[in-house]
Amino acid sequence: MELKPEILSLLEKLEEKYAATGQDYQSYLEGLLYADFVTYWDYIQTDTLLSLQKPRTNIPDEEIFIMYHQVTELYFKLVLHEMKQIAVKNHLTAEFMTARITRMNRYFETLTRSFAIMIDGMEVEQFLKFRMALLPASGFQSAQYRMIEILATDFIHLVGKDYRDTFGPDASISDMYQKIYWKAGATELATGKKTHTLIQFEQKYSETFIKLAEEFRENNVWRRFESLNSKDEALLQALKEFDLNVNVRWPMVHMKSAARYLKKDPEDIKATGGTNWQKYLSPPVQRRIFYPEIWSDSELESWGRRI
Repeated sequence: MELKPEILSLLEKLEEKYAATGQDYQSYLEGLLYADFVTYWDYIQTDTLLSLQKPRTNIPDEEIFIMYHQVTELYFKLVLHEMKQIAVKNHLTAEFMTARITRMNRYFETLTRSFAIMIDGMEVEQFLKFRMALLPASGFQSAQYRMIEILATDFIHLVGKDYRDTFGPDASISDMYQKIYWKAGATELATGKKTHTLIQFEQKYSETFIKLAEEFRENNVWRRFESLNSKDEALLQALKEFDLNVNVRWPMVHMKSAARYLKKDPEDIKATGGTNWQKYLSPPVQRRIFYPEIWSDSELESWGRRI
């Protein structure tokens, strides 16, 4: 059988590819004869994925709770994937950065829109039962969400608003980390002491978070934007949308969910981690803003009140 020129060209390229590794490309070709065809279920690891739901109770809606949080973590991984591309890109352009931040916005917008699954997709009575078996675990303990924050901006913007002015431009990450905003949200309502939720979280991830912040101190999303010295309107708008998506819209849908399940008269039900969820989640109270330099004074003044 006569081989077509395009087939011969591909074979030559394969030979060059494997010659560079010192391998015999004919052996690889022979291996193709015995290799099985790729299937969707093997490639996606469907069986493994569908086996990862491990309810702690027999209450039906707990599986909804588990699966939605697993979906959320996958979307967070997608966001981090885009952020790391921005961080390491040689010869970064406004076009490349805009495309990646647009993807990040799309992921968060999908999550925010889908949060109706959490707000209206479970029976209140079922949630209030199975949640007691989850103590002290909390969505507060999402490490990937904290990583997104770290890669998004200069670390000073993650410090609690009452402490930001106490740190200079050369402050160490370790020192600032002690005053990171979310620690105040994981304190016992009555005593102000650290909850077990926070203690667990710090023990597992503090070293990772500090190392990550030091690694991306000079090439987080904000620093890469600054390096462009760009006035590109599409890029500026994408950054603003990302700021709102992470720091306003995402917390606000959580507040709506918490209000549905946890707010009861005469007093509110505590969150699973024992946190003061109303103050912790409220954007106007937190005033967590990744990119204050690109917002107007009036926009900063009304932060979190309009989405």
